[in-house]
Amino acid sequence: MKKPPFMIGIAGTHSTGKSTFVAKAAQTLEGRGFSVGQIGDLATKAREAGFPILTDHTYESTLWIIAEGMRQEAEALLTNDVVLVDRPVPDALGYLKAALEVSSREISGERLSELQTIVAARATRYDMLIITELDHAIPLGPERDTNETFRVAAGHHVTAVIEKVRPQAIRMTSKNPDEVAAAAVEEVVRHFSKGGS
Repeated sequence: MKKPPFMIGIAGTHSTGKSTFVAKAAQTLEGRGFSVGQIGDLATKAREAGFPILTDHTYESTLWIIAEGMRQEAEALLTNDVVLVDRPVPDALGYLKAALEVSSREISGERLSELQTIVAARATRYDMLIITELDHAIPLGPERDTNETFRVAAGHHVTAVIEKVRPQAIRMTSKNPDEVAAAAVEEVVRHFSKGGS
């Protein structure tokens, strides 16, 4: 019987190495014969659909990103050995909380609780979750939001959300991306080499 696919999520504020990690991990895994699906850039798709993003995030935009992320993950899991998610579901809630903080807005406790319940339930589906740490010495990538206050708040809130739902998440800093990528590949290999299904 075929082994179930392995899903890795990497979360954190913008320009902290997530996309680079996904690209390198995908290349290494494909080189080892695994089929790899990649998911990312959901905020851009949300904006294209008419939703506010970044500091203007709302309950509705966050719910859309979460739902679309879960939909894309489900599709990718159908046809790939490994799915790499640049901004897994918990990331969206962290970004909403950062947006609310920096814009001095609130949403109802009921709506926030709904999102937290979805995130907590979905977080268990990732076989590995990685949180990036912001290094201020690394410049922002091209066409990234330049609001440093929001960038810092997003990093803080994404980390807090993930630490609550998956305290064993792996930390990736600007100094250890190669080690984290190697550990991720090793986990995938171990998963598929285990007996049974």
